Parts: sequence; C-alpha cells; structure tokens
Amino acid sequence: MIPYKHLFFDLDNTLLDFRANALEAFQDIFSRLALPEDSFDPLKFLCIFEKHNDRFWVEYRKGHIKKDVLRSERFVHSFRDLGIHDTELAKTVSDLYMELVPQKTNLFKYVHETLEYLRHKYHLYILTNGFAEVQLKKINACGLQSYFRRLFIAEMVGYQKPDIRFFEYAVKSVHAHKTECLMTGDDAEADVEGARNAGIDQVYFNPYEKPVSFTPTYEISSIRDLAGIL
Repeated sequence: MIPYKHLFFDLDNTLLDFRANALEAFQDIFSRLALPEDSFDPLKFLCIFEKHNDRFWVEYRKGHIKKDVLRSERFVHSFRDLGIHDTELAKTVSDLYMELVPQKTNLFKYVHETLEYLRHKYHLYILTNGFAEVQLKKINACGLQSYFRRLFIAEMVGYQKPDIRFFEYAVKSVHAHKTECLMTGDDAEADVEGARNAGIDQVYFNPYEKPVSFTPTYEISSIRDLAGIL
C-alpha cells in the first residue's frame, strides 16, 4: 500500500450532498415567494438548474465568464427553459439561493464517521472551486471545519481545478511530495483528471456510476469505502 500522508477532498458532491441541499433551498425559496406549485416544482427546477449550473461552472473555471455572470445567468437560463422570461425573478431567486443553500447541512452518508477515522491517520484538506464566502459557510454549517488542517479555495488561490497549478500550490503549501498525496472528488475532469495530470493519485467518488474516459487510481461509490483503501 502506498504510504499516503496528505488527503485532499473536493467539497460539493463529494462530502456535501449538493442535490439535496439545492432541493431544500428551492423548496424554501418557492414557498417564501409564494410561487404557484403547478408552474414552479422544486424538483423539476433543480433538474433544469443542474444542467445550466454545470455548464456555467465549466465556462467560469475556463476563465470565459466572471463570477457575477455565473451566479445570475444559470438562473436566467433555467427560468427560460420553463418559458419564464423574468430577469427580476431570476435575480431574486439567485440572491435567495446564495443566502439559503450554505445553511443546508445534508452530507453523503458516512462522511463524519469516515473523516473522523482518517483525521487520526492523515492530514486532511479541502480543495474546492467554490466561492470562498459560500464554501466557508457550508463547512461551518455542516460541522466539518475540525477535520481539516487547511482549506484551499480556488477564488483565494487564483487557479481553478483542473489547472495543475492549483494542485501544485496545495502540495507545496503543505510541504508534501506528490507521491504522499491523494485527491478525492466527484468531478471526473476537475478533480480526477486534474489530479492525475498534476501527478497525484486520485479517488473518483462515483455514487451514480458515471462513465469516465480513463482509469483513476481508485473508484468508490461511498465515502466509507475510503477506509478500505486507507
């Protein structure tokens, strides 16, 4: 077994259950705004939003759009798919989403138990592309802060995963060798391929069995499977 010492984790969709948290946020928002249920079903909206959110995040991490464009346009386009061309409503929902979603605390199963096990054997870190003010709120709301020695947030570092400079910055910052490091994440391109290109072993967290074009170092369907690797 490779003697890893430093474990890096993505946050959203790896430790935090993004879908569950976003769904709760949309339920709260649509209820607060008293939007008609026949036109504004939270689950249907979430499915539409995920498509646009993923697309705009790819554009953002490539440097093609700015943060404020990502935040606003993903909602504008989601409402357009529902036949609703109301930019003021999209802005209101966007603002409420940014307020409410960091307060949601749904994690994938076994996250706390697994991190508690790992923290006594390894140095743990977060490596996330999310916005600093939002990610910090999420980590604190979910009680995850005590597990991690450092948080590496793209907005503060200046690079986005899968840019190898982000991974190299994190490794250098913790005075580690790449062979001692392991990256766990759900995004095949940003987390897994990015770490591989940086010369770091990877764990592909893949609970939904998404296809990947290459073989990661490890693949798991549950976070607790890390205990079998480490």
